[in-house]
Amino acid sequence: MKIFRALRAITALFAVLSTGCSRPAESTAAAGEVSSLWRTNYAEAQGEAKANQKLLLLDFTGSDWCGWCQKLKREVFETPEFQDYARHHLVLLEVDFPRRTELAAAQKMQNQLLAQQYRVQGFPTIVILDGDGNVRGALGYTPGGPSAFIAQLEKIRES
Repeated sequence: MKIFRALRAITALFAVLSTGCSRPAESTAAAGEVSSLWRTNYAEAQGEAKANQKLLLLDFTGSDWCGWCQKLKREVFETPEFQDYARHHLVLLEVDFPRRTELAAAQKMQNQLLAQQYRVQGFPTIVILDGDGNVRGALGYTPGGPSAFIAQLEKIRES
């Protein structure tokens, strides 16, 4: 419960102090960059999910060093099929733990708190929340490309 309160306080502070952390980039983003569908600010992403009645997908990743994370990004997240699905059903949040890229202190703290809250022990870890922040499910790398991954998301969405 203390972690949850701390996370709420930090995300509220983060939302006020850090306008530069939501960094939309081109869809041809390199490792460590986020495409325009992805958010990096938890408070903003959760607010968007709630306002639009969408699920919030948290992608805990090591964007510049984790091979499975890069494979998931390449095989699923960067595909037109997944991006179309996401536009209609999801708000996407990248929770990154890069090794070669330095994150802003507030971003780094937010990501560490989220990883603690959701007990992330490896990468990639995908946590699905509703707009109120309740956990609806969790995934990892799913072989089979975007269709298999979307099928897993649909099971979570329908539950």
